[in-house]
Amino acid sequence: MKMTTATALATIMALGIATAAQAEIKIGATLSATGPASFLGDPEAKTLEMLVEEINAAGGVNGEQLKLVLYDDGGDPNKARTFATRLVEDDEVVAIIGGTTTGTTMSIIPVAEDAEVPFISLAGAIEIIDPVKHWVFKTPHTDRMACQKIFEDMKKNAISKIGVISGTDGFGASMYKQCVAVAGDYGIEIVADETYGPQDADMTPQLTNIKGAAGVQAVLNPGFGQGPSIVTRNYSQLAVGLPLYQSHGVASDGFIELAGAKAAEGVRLPGTALLVAGILADDDPQKAVVTAYKTAYEGKTGAAVSTFGGYAHDALRILVDAIGRAGSTEPEAIRDAIESTSGLVGTTGVVTMSAEDHLGLDLSAFRMLEIKDGGWTIIE
Repeated sequence: MKMTTATALATIMALGIATAAQAEIKIGATLSATGPASFLGDPEAKTLEMLVEEINAAGGVNGEQLKLVLYDDGGDPNKARTFATRLVEDDEVVAIIGGTTTGTTMSIIPVAEDAEVPFISLAGAIEIIDPVKHWVFKTPHTDRMACQKIFEDMKKNAISKIGVISGTDGFGASMYKQCVAVAGDYGIEIVADETYGPQDADMTPQLTNIKGAAGVQAVLNPGFGQGPSIVTRNYSQLAVGLPLYQSHGVASDGFIELAGAKAAEGVRLPGTALLVAGILADDDPQKAVVTAYKTAYEGKTGAAVSTFGGYAHDALRILVDAIGRAGSTEPEAIRDAIESTSGLVGTTGVVTMSAEDHLGLDLSAFRMLEIKDGGWTIIE
């Protein structure tokens, strides 16, 4: 009798464990939480962990708990590919969020496409979603959009001849290519063109060449990481005296700290509503969302919120919304629901996707920002 009771109890426990396992939605992520891109990946990882905890505490998604399977690829594309493969083959996740950088994203894409698992990238290059790939989406504005936003501002200020100093890393090279492609649409001519490598510690020679070029009215620096901070410091030291535009790749308080508030004074760049949450108009559709995220993240981590964590916030919200609407954890159903996302308010903008658009943002999602007195201001 005791053995029968024990067997029955074991059977009930086993069923309970199986039921609990079935009531779990596994979401995968491979991020650059450490390494040279950790200033991007660390807030992304912390954001995903925080939001999953919040969502589960509120009852989960369709009554099921989320389980986040998170790997740190350190910014290495080979590791990112390995982890993506592990996520789909071993962990059996229903979707992947990640690809902190363009390089790691491009290595994850073929894994997601072959496995037919939805993948939401957190990187900027337009090549990620143009041409459209069936299983691939992204949350940051594209580098082409950043160029267009910058050139709009230049045109408003009667700037037609510029110098460009770009990083040779994946982000810098991609944005440079996109800026060259659209410059003519805004009557912009590049009259000085310089580059720097990821390990360069002084861009004074390149900036000196730009400063001496005939007709230069402003300087644009497509790049991310420490390079733009060095460019900004050297630019100030040389007293170039012309407007300096940076990319959305450095849209964070960390950039101001690295460059120094004095050197960064007057720098302009396209950014998100998240950076200026405190000064958004009360009727701004993003105000409630960015304020809530900023308050939660800073309260949880003790660190300032960043645009990059916002990309992860939007990716998870898009995914959770899609799973909720699909009423299913089948990857194909989730993919279809992501593609039909409409009017979802995120930190990066209001997202409306389609079969032809796996980003779902337009230029209005960008805010043109300027650094004044060590902080961000909206200049439009």
